[in-house]
Amino acid sequence: MTTAERSGAVQDPDARRLADLGYTSEFHRDMSLWANFSLGFTYLSPVVGVYTLFAVSLALAGPPMIWSLVIVGVGQLLVALVFGEIVSQYPIAGGLYPWARRLWGRRWAWLTGWVYAIALLVTIASVVYGAGPYVSSLLGLTVSTNTTIVCALVLIVLVTVINLGGTRVLAIAALIGFGTEILGALVVGGWLLLAEREHDLGVLFDSFGAAREGSYFAAFLAAGLIGIFQYYGFEACGDVAEEVPDASRRIPKAMRMTIYVGGAAATFVCLALVLAVPDFGAVISGENADPVGGVLSTAFGDTGAKIVLAVVLVSFLSCALSLQAAASRLMYSYARDRMLPGSGLLARFSRSRGVPPYTLLVAAVVPAVVVGVSRFSEDAIVKIVSFAVLGIYLAFQLVVLAALRARVKGWRPAGPFTLGRWGFAVNVAALVYGVAAIVNMVWPRTPDAPWYDDYLVLLSGVVVVGVGVVLMAVTRPYRHSDAAADDAVRSTAAPER
Repeated sequence: MTTAERSGAVQDPDARRLADLGYTSEFHRDMSLWANFSLGFTYLSPVVGVYTLFAVSLALAGPPMIWSLVIVGVGQLLVALVFGEIVSQYPIAGGLYPWARRLWGRRWAWLTGWVYAIALLVTIASVVYGAGPYVSSLLGLTVSTNTTIVCALVLIVLVTVINLGGTRVLAIAALIGFGTEILGALVVGGWLLLAEREHDLGVLFDSFGAAREGSYFAAFLAAGLIGIFQYYGFEACGDVAEEVPDASRRIPKAMRMTIYVGGAAATFVCLALVLAVPDFGAVISGENADPVGGVLSTAFGDTGAKIVLAVVLVSFLSCALSLQAAASRLMYSYARDRMLPGSGLLARFSRSRGVPPYTLLVAAVVPAVVVGVSRFSEDAIVKIVSFAVLGIYLAFQLVVLAALRARVKGWRPAGPFTLGRWGFAVNVAALVYGVAAIVNMVWPRTPDAPWYDDYLVLLSGVVVVGVGVVLMAVTRPYRHSDAAADDAVRSTAAPER
């Protein structure tokens, strides 16, 4: 750094806070509160979450599946509050990894980051794969596995090029994505409710014969994947902490805004679609496998439906963009602490663009491989989504557990945002919710399928964690790092307020 740069860093409170935490950031602080919120919103993406799993969830549990959006929203708000306290004290790029590092230690942080990184990379694949059929429909192509894969790969290339533009380009793209998606959700949902509504609100309490041969409660839990898939992305606000001015105050607020606004938009879109589906029985029986496409075509005609599809595609694109940005910052944070093989390369930073280019490349190549492998699975989207969501939830709960452990040992959050005397109760409730959601995700529900298929989600989680533990034991990456760790209790002693 030049003398002028050092002088500026001394005067910059964000730089001083990072210096106190042991880091000098190379990122450009070009992301406003609204841009940071938009990043979280587009990652959470109401349109992507609802449109991807609407048909599956409606077929499993009928219209009452919409209540999972409310239940999961409350549970994930608890997690967001815990994360808000942590990022307020530790506004470091990479999110879950550096948080776990300061709360528990190097080994716990390495495993948390490993699980979160794998989940993020697979989630990118799930989003671009889910966008494939919409791209095909928009371009007038026959929807097939091959066209879906090709469209998904094109989207990966596109988001990588945009992300290489730097923080300012990412912020603008996130704001455009937010504006397009929220406007599309309001216009499409409003029109469906006003002009295409087929039912009254009473249908939200009627299963219409779903799960006729088994337990409806079990079917509702299975359909709840639409809610579980919906409510994450708020943590991405913290992944880019070194790109946000006054991060300790703004990021906790952006996280909460993501849950409030994203959850309301998702519930509104889902409600409009549910009330516009003409025949629930046809969806539940499998006769109507694409209720979203049918509703949109009926409501807007072929031309209007294509416009709506274009809006949906922007939502998928901005969601993948935010995911890739989060994954690249996570891996950069890892590599900066010399916690990864090839850290020397992965920690390289393009000062002109303000991004870590090699971690962005990894966040493009790995999802592309996952998309390619999906060709060998008949229900690839459900399996990819299930695996991705499980990984995200596991990583979340590793941090929530680390925070609870630190509280028991005396940690009192010392950032500008704290929950005060409610912190411990919220932390416990967040952990209970997260464990329950994980159990719901891994529960075997297809006894007629081969055992490995029935337990696929559980096996995928065991494999990811197991491989991470083995790699950590064999390579001991934490030995190469001298960055601060497990210092939350020692470095803060703020009284409860």
